[in-house]
Amino acid sequence: QVQLVESGGGLVQPGGSLRLSCAASGSIFSINVMGWYRQAPGKQRELVALTSGGRTNYAEFVKGRFAIFRDNAKNTVSLQMNSLKPEDTAVYYCNVHLKLLQGGDREVWGQGTLVTVSS
Repeated sequence: QVQLVESGGGLVQPGGSLRLSCAASGSIFSINVMGWYRQAPGKQRELVALTSGGRTNYAEFVKGRFAIFRDNAKNTVSLQMNSLKPEDTAVYYCNVHLKLLQGGDREVWGQGTLVTVSS
């Protein structure tokens, strides 16, 4: 009923930049929260950034380096990542909390996109 499609991952050198994008489609009435999480090998999934009601929240380890952008008209969310570090290497997941056209709330995850920061 609802699908998230992510793009933009890849290999980048330390200090470089990448932009991740996520597009939501399907039986969507409204979207409340859009965000990004990441999971590094052997570690738990952790919040990177989210946006809700015009406000944004960032994990401490990305403040000043990453920025989240949301386009409500297109149901998309992007994550601009600058000054990337090797420890930013992880699979990044888009996450959305929404209301369905047919009623009901749903939390949806993207398939994940790999970001590798290495020289």
